[in-house]
Amino acid sequence: MRGSNDYRVVVFGAGGVGKSSLVLRFVKGTFRDTYIPTIEDTYRQVISCDKSVCTLQITDTTGSHQFPAMQRLSISKGHAFILVFSVTSKQSLEELKPIYQQIVQIKGSVESIPIMLVGNKCDETQREVESREGEAMAKEWKWTVPRGDGGVTLWGQSRAAPVPTP
Repeated sequence: MRGSNDYRVVVFGAGGVGKSSLVLRFVKGTFRDTYIPTIEDTYRQVISCDKSVCTLQITDTTGSHQFPAMQRLSISKGHAFILVFSVTSKQSLEELKPIYQQIVQIKGSVESIPIMLVGNKCDETQREVESREGEAMAKEWKWTVPRGDGGVTLWGQSRAAPVPTP
């Protein structure tokens, strides 16, 4: 799918962290507050970027560890990655470490690959993960400091080529 303006974006994270809700909010402008487990869904979104049209193929992956071959395939085909955890689950943040390591292992150098760490459910009152913990992981991976947007906090690589946003 890699044309000059086509990008594969892969969304990883534990089950129930809100990956599908984030993707559906971006693609369809809707919000789903009920949990429906995903095996893998792919959405296409055409956006305007840098005075041209870009197509994002967004893969919403399973939160289960039952499909390691699918995970490796998604990483090998991905051009950008979104790693999602819930601030209501410290375990969900910890589960991202091996995923990030697998991205590094499969892709080699990731300095030019856009990777974003997303702390989701920031609007929830029950918290197990403070912003400083997400920030510490981002710094460990040599990423930039966070910026918040509603119920989400984002960290990303500072040296990566930007993924276009609408």
